[in-house]
This record gives sequence, C-alpha cells and structure tokens, in this order.
Amino acid sequence: KRTQEVICVGICLTLMVINFVFIVYYIHLEKLSTILVAAFCGIVTADFGSGLVHWAADTWGSVELLYIGKNFLRPFREHHIDPTSITRHDFIETNGDNFMVTIPFLGRMVWDFLTLSKEDVQIRFTWNCYIFLLAIFVAMTNQVNIFVLS
Repeated sequence: KRTQEVICVGICLTLMVINFVFIVYYIHLEKLSTILVAAFCGIVTADFGSGLVHWAADTWGSVELLYIGKNFLRPFREHHIDPTSITRHDFIETNGDNFMVTIPFLGRMVWDFLTLSKEDVQIRFTWNCYIFLLAIFVAMTNQVNIFVLS
C-alpha cells in the first residue's frame, strides 16, 4: 500500500504541475472572474463530496469486507475512536488515496491540453480550471483536516 501511495502522490503532483503550466499559458485576464467562480465551486464540491463519502463510509459496509473494509472503511471509522489519529500519519499515508482519486481527471486534462486546438482549449478552459482546483482541494482534504485538528 505504501508503494502505491508514493507513486500516486508523485504522479498526481506531476500532473498538477503540468496542468498548472498549461493553465498559466492559456489564461486570459478577462476570464479571471470565471476562474474565481470555478475556484469557489471547486472548494464547495470538494467539501460536499468528501462529506458525502465520509458519511457513506461511516454508514454502510463493514470493516471486515475484503480489501474495501480494511483499506477504505476502517480509516473513516477510526476517527470516532481516536479523533486525532490522522495527525500521527505522515504526508504520504494521509494523502495518498486522495491524490490517487484525482489522477484520471488530471490525466484527462493533460491529454486535452496536448491534443485539442487552442480554440477548443479556450471553450473548455473554465471547466478545466474547475476540475483542476477541485482536484487540488480533493487531494488536500485530509491535510486540511489535520490542520483543523492540530
């Protein structure tokens, strides 16, 4: 599991940097207000999504389920027994799974930036900013939780 987490953090951070470079390259200042709206929506979506996933993991299934129970449900339920347990994990263990979730979306963005025409990139630009910022907020959800608990 540790190897998978390290690889996912590395791939995700690489994709974030590549996408950031493309976003800076394609940005127009007249789109700043829509990018700010995309950022706000990314924060709200990440917060709602993480809350929904957390509730579902607390509510359904058993920690005895093969693979899913130990690797997915147990960490969500652990905080009820020891609310500050997340603060004792390192960065990779804390964030590896969240970084993994964002990889397909960030990968698709890189693909689009590399293969679409400049006109098509501009048409999808606000959406890509939303996905990019959502990915950052999803990836850092657990880190923010640690900050709040510390």
